[in-house]
Amino acid sequence: MSFPTDPFARFGRALSDSSLLKCHGLIEGRWQSPPSRSTFPVYEPASGAVLLDCSNFSRHDIQRAILSANAAQKKFYTSTTAAQRGKLLRAWYDLILANKEDCELPEEIPTRSNILANTYPQVATILTLENGKVIAEARSEVEYAASFVSWFAEEATRSYGDVIPSSTPGATIFTIKEPVGVCGIITPWNFPAAMITRKVAPALAAGCSVVVKPPSETPFTALALAQLAVRAGIPAACVQVVPTKDRTAASELASSGIIKKLSFTGSTEVGKYLSTLAAKTVKKMSMELGGNAALIVFDDADLDLAVKGAMQSKFRATGQTCVCANRLFVHASVVDEFARRLTEQVSQLKLGFGLEENVTQGPLVNKSSVEKVARHVRDALDHGGELLFGGKRPSHLGNGYFFEPTIIKNATTDMAVAHEETFGPLAAIFSFRDEQEVIQLANSTPFGLASYFFSRDLHRVLRLANALEAGMIGVNTGAISAAETPFGGIKESGFGREGSKYGLEEYQVIKSVTIGSMEA
Repeated sequence: MSFPTDPFARFGRALSDSSLLKCHGLIEGRWQSPPSRSTFPVYEPASGAVLLDCSNFSRHDIQRAILSANAAQKKFYTSTTAAQRGKLLRAWYDLILANKEDCELPEEIPTRSNILANTYPQVATILTLENGKVIAEARSEVEYAASFVSWFAEEATRSYGDVIPSSTPGATIFTIKEPVGVCGIITPWNFPAAMITRKVAPALAAGCSVVVKPPSETPFTALALAQLAVRAGIPAACVQVVPTKDRTAASELASSGIIKKLSFTGSTEVGKYLSTLAAKTVKKMSMELGGNAALIVFDDADLDLAVKGAMQSKFRATGQTCVCANRLFVHASVVDEFARRLTEQVSQLKLGFGLEENVTQGPLVNKSSVEKVARHVRDALDHGGELLFGGKRPSHLGNGYFFEPTIIKNATTDMAVAHEETFGPLAAIFSFRDEQEVIQLANSTPFGLASYFFSRDLHRVLRLANALEAGMIGVNTGAISAAETPFGGIKESGFGREGSKYGLEEYQVIKSVTIGSMEA
């Protein structure tokens, strides 16, 4: 495959609406570059080359955005009804789907250069080029992202209070749900579209304003979504997006007293640091942090279904999902057959540039991610693991951040993969012999985001659903995320829930009103 020296040179022509490509911030209601003119490079994972420079804002710029968002929030909430906010979100939803893509691809696209010369999907293209995710997954993510906007457009009008019977004769007690205020939003690079909408949509539905710090690896998707939000009629000052690589600038969202809610998705280490800063102003927080998900296959499982679930959970987004199955525990009586079938499926995956339709696995996001997967593979083999497939960087894909989808059997608990989240395409297969043993193994981690298991035994399903220490459980499926499902973890995987009917409450406060007796 031939990669052009300047991979972003024709990027604008890959979009029928090049105005979606923004490299500045949305601050104080307008698109602007920082006074310092500072920028940072954004890399294309498929080639390792620079796509484009993005504006790099400072802590002072974040403070400006916070002040502007604070002024805008009060006006936004008092001048709109819940139904009106829902209508704005519905308009945003329509624009996101309208700009997902605007034409069918040609049947044959032999080179990357030809792809960029054609009119091509909008948000999905931006996402693939800066994240590396294959275009089919990018399209799915845009639809997934839009689903949160649609969901919270409806939930905006379902923000009910309560009438509470009073112990005082003649008195009346009721509750009102109000927006928490200005929200600080820090999103990850692995789902650069969906993590924006999953946080921003409920905040807007509640009547909040937001200041978003998108990931420096994938800022352009967030900026494109912000552009669509403004086109939908959402006040620009209510959706401030401030790209930066300055860690002190990002920490301002946690430490500012004006910010009343902090929502963060990222590593547990960073989440703990931000929580410490946020605690000083006693703000509301949601933390979606690291995971170490177990996927358990019992001896009575449908093995084809279990393999399908493992492929969904392990290799979607090249293994770069927070709910990715990091440890595969398979009953000793079926482990060989499961490994054979999984290897057969993995061998059919094709690595390559994400805009090629027949590619099913893209690159990792950066060099350090590749190095971590390689380290986990070496460590597993050094500790007696058996390599069934993959295990190295491909030689035919140039300088891109690729790593072969990899399967290692005979994994043990003294391997790094048992304790660290790989966040890459490495399936480590452990064996077990009884239910209590595997429950203990699955729970032997400080994390508790997601777990999966496969069994036909209804009694076991109920036992495991209660016994596994995770905020989300997948039973006979490797797909657990949807707008209507509460997403979040326990233990060191965080707290708070996103999506679902609970997601709106994360951006609200409850006020109680007590009216004394009004008897004559």
